[in-house]
Amino acid sequence: MAEEANVPAATNSATDGEPKATEPAPEPVKEMRSCVLTGFGGLKTVKVQKKPEPKAGEGEVLIAVRAGGLNFMDLMVRQGAIDNPPKTPIIMGFECSGEIEALGEGVTDLKVGDHVMALTEFHSWAEKVNVPAKHVYKMPAGMTFHEAAALPLNYLVAYIMLFEIGNLQAGKSVLVHSVGGGVGHAISQLCKTVDNITLFGTASKGKAESIKDNVTHLIEHGVDYVQEIRKISPEGVDLVLDCLCGDDANKGYSLLKPMGKYILYGTSNIITGETKSLFSLAKSWWQVDKVSPIKLYDENRFIGGIILRHLLFKQGQHDYLRSVMDKIVKLYSSGKIRPHIDSTWAYEDVQEGMQKMHDRKNIGKIILDPAQEPKPKDTKKVENASGENEEKKDPSADGQEAQE
Repeated sequence: MAEEANVPAATNSATDGEPKATEPAPEPVKEMRSCVLTGFGGLKTVKVQKKPEPKAGEGEVLIAVRAGGLNFMDLMVRQGAIDNPPKTPIIMGFECSGEIEALGEGVTDLKVGDHVMALTEFHSWAEKVNVPAKHVYKMPAGMTFHEAAALPLNYLVAYIMLFEIGNLQAGKSVLVHSVGGGVGHAISQLCKTVDNITLFGTASKGKAESIKDNVTHLIEHGVDYVQEIRKISPEGVDLVLDCLCGDDANKGYSLLKPMGKYILYGTSNIITGETKSLFSLAKSWWQVDKVSPIKLYDENRFIGGIILRHLLFKQGQHDYLRSVMDKIVKLYSSGKIRPHIDSTWAYEDVQEGMQKMHDRKNIGKIILDPAQEPKPKDTKKVENASGENEEKKDPSADGQEAQE
């Protein structure tokens, strides 16, 4: 019995003396630069941070990002001024362009090396992003990465409002606010694809010289645009495209001709400062008249709206949006439309790019380029020390130039 009791001990001793197999070292985690929203608030909540590179899952592609688009919605997200804001920290950005680096299982209509543009539910402002293939579109020949990052959101919204909802036809009239911004440029270009369109556009005084040829009638912000339009067209307009909301919604509706359509695609009147204003939110909501279906029936008018993010990510209309994008790409390839780039910024300068949009100073699209060199830090310090980079915003411009 004693010998049997000693056997396990001897066996264990022999096992302990054997050399153990060396486990393979784990692969180092690859990291990428990204623009991260660390919390809701002012510009300082957006920071460039290193994050692990994503991998393409089933039905996805991995894109090496070459450019990302900055939209007014990004300012609203930063402030937490949207329905169901995301949990922070989160990588920002809703659209990008780049080159496909890897394919997930089941992806057959795209290949590695394709130049593409994509719509994302956040995460676009990073050096790499994985995107469902159904939200990815091939870039046409001759399109730059910057143009591709400026095209998806602005032109999809503009095209759907004008043609899918608005049924724009020759001889009609359109009013669009913030005509100097990204969506405004898209609308003005698309209107020129139809004969004899009268386009009324509002914009700040400083943009007048640059965009005067984009519209039929340019009206300065701060002027009573309802009165100015009535002087030219006493009956009003056929289509109102409103990105402001608030009292401008009432004014837009009042300008509609019989069979006219009012379409809301933004609520920029709620953005009046660097951080969220509950007063502005409440004011914008309170100012909008509640129009009943009976009133619309009686007056032969129509009201609609579009939030592209909801259409794609909540309501699953990717096939519909792809059919619209196909039409937009054809217009680009035929030379009828071309995104207008206001400026490009390095990731490290994203706060300055956001500030320019917040001040409503951009003419066209603002682009973030991950390969662009940031501004020298000493230059920034000099600007801050001298006060030249401080915000000097005209209060009368609050709520204007949205979606730019």
